[in-house]
Parts: sequence; C-alpha cells; structure tokens
Amino acid sequence: AALPRSVPIATVSGRYYAMDRDRRWERVAKAYHAIVEAEGPRFASAHAVIVDAYARDISDEFVIPAVVGDYGGMRDGDGVLCFNFRADRVREILVALLDPAFDGFARRRSVRIAGAAGMTQYSEQLDAFMGAIFPSQSLANVLGQVVADAGRTQLRMAETEKYPHVTYFLNGGEEEPYEGEDRIMVPSPKVATYDLKPEMSAPELTDRAVEAIGSGRYDLVVLNYANPDMVGHTGSLPAAIKAVETVDAGLGRIAEAITRAGGALLVTADHGNCEMMRDPETGGPHTAHTTNPVPVLLLGGGSASLSAGRLADIAPTLLELMGLPQPAEMTGQSLLHRVHERSDVA
Repeated sequence: AALPRSVPIATVSGRYYAMDRDRRWERVAKAYHAIVEAEGPRFASAHAVIVDAYARDISDEFVIPAVVGDYGGMRDGDGVLCFNFRADRVREILVALLDPAFDGFARRRSVRIAGAAGMTQYSEQLDAFMGAIFPSQSLANVLGQVVADAGRTQLRMAETEKYPHVTYFLNGGEEEPYEGEDRIMVPSPKVATYDLKPEMSAPELTDRAVEAIGSGRYDLVVLNYANPDMVGHTGSLPAAIKAVETVDAGLGRIAEAITRAGGALLVTADHGNCEMMRDPETGGPHTAHTTNPVPVLLLGGGSASLSAGRLADIAPTLLELMGLPQPAEMTGQSLLHRVHERSDVA
C-alpha cells in the first residue's frame, strides 16, 4: 500500500519521544516541536529518516523526531485524527496538542485546532477536546468487578511504566477503582533508557507486595513487573539478563510470602520480549515483542495442575482459585485441572 501523492508524511518519530507514558515531558516536547513547529533534523523523505537512524544503530523506538521535506508545521484551522488503538501511548502528545491549559513543557507555538477525533476514546480528560469514531464499549463483569461484587478486596500494583495495565486496561477501560480496590504505584526510575537501570523499581515493588500479602488485607493482589518487557526493548542482552534476575529474585520473595499466607500464586505474561534479544535473521538486536507462547506457573492451589490455554482463561482460573463463580460474559475457562484421589488405588 502507498499514500496518495497528496498525502505526504510530514514528521517521523520513535515512540520513545512521541508516545511516552511516564510524564517525561522533555521527550514529548521534541515530538511536539517537530509536529507543530517543524523543528528538528530535516530529511528529504521518511525513508531517509529511517536509513539515517539505522546507520547510527538507532532502532525504531528511539528515532529522534525529524521533519520531512518542506513541511512548515501546523497552522490554525488544522485538524487532528489519531488512529492509535492503545490509549496509554497517545495521551501525553494529544494533551500537549489539544489542551489550552497544558503546562507540561513550554509550547513556543500552539495552534487553534478546527477539530480532533480518535479511532477510540483515550481518556476522560481528552474527551473534552476530541471525539471518538468508535466509542469504547462497556465491558460487564470483568475480573475486578466480579471480585468487588463478591465483597472481596483487591490490590493493583505496578511501577508507573505499567500502571495503566493493572488499572485502566484490566478494568475494561474504566479509570475509577472498584469498591474495595486499592492501588500502589511506584515511580519508575528517571533514566534515559532502562538498560541503564535494569532493576527498574522492582525491588521496591516487591517490598510493598510482600508487606501487602503479609497484612492479610487483600483477597487478590495483581502485580506487574515491567523489567522483562521494558529492558527487552533496549536490545541490551546483559541488561535483559539482569532484569530477569531481578524479577526472579522478586518472585522468590513473593512466593515465600504467598506460602506463609496460605494463598496461591499465578505467574504469566501477555507477550514475549526478552527471551529473544537477537534477531535470528539479521543477527542484530531484537527490540520488539514476540508472539512466542508464554508460561503460566502456579504455586499453591491445592491438588491442582494447569492445562494449556489462552489469555482469556486467566481470569476464570483466578476466580476458581478464589472460590468465585465465573460470569457468563467470560468466554475463557479455568486452567485448573483438579487431581482427585481415588479410593481404589493404593
């Protein structure tokens, strides 16, 4: 597929800058200045931007915001159409473009946008400035709601890089917590790239998790370790090894806390990354997600083993571990395979 000649590409940027999600406004500013003010390195074509980046060993994520051709920046009366599906990665740049009261960085120039729309809804804050072509669907009886409706307590934990994943996304696109849902957010380290600190904030997150488990206040604790994904994106194998070692140590401590509390621990992921740090075709660094099968590990749970399944089966599995019925809206099934003792076997 190709763009019509009347639709040129004006700027190119890696998501490190244009799609930051941790309020690192100095990065977003570079993308904003390129888009609005046509400020940044200039190239004859979008292809030339990528070729130049690769020649300097800069992968897609870290491409410095660049201006293409004779693009002169945005003008009053321009419109904005955002076709990104994921909400968390476009919120900051859209707020900078659309919110007159934005103060994350100094906008040397702003424009009067004639209209703005997204393919979906990105946040309640952005709803005030843009419409949605496909409004978000309301999801009934997601995991958190079922737990809350049963009168159980739950805790969501992550560092800031992954905070939306255990809150907004896990709650079906809803920002507000359920009744009995607490949240702990640990700031991610302020480094240029996470290979410089592959431990990230996992040690502090682990400390808080062990404390929460030991307190007995929660029936369900959901925790996200960002390290294998975020450090995997850097392409640094030594850093990825350190990241995995850090998470392994943290999981060991959490497993001990779960065992002391008489609970069950389920460990899984929704995609791969750091298990492939070298591109099998080029031999260079591999910095993207993979579609490899992910492990599902169970500690505790009584006389049960796990069967193979899919991501949709995780919530039903957790509900069975908690002794709660699975709602009809959940299309997955529990992965637990109960092992029953037979009286006729010695």
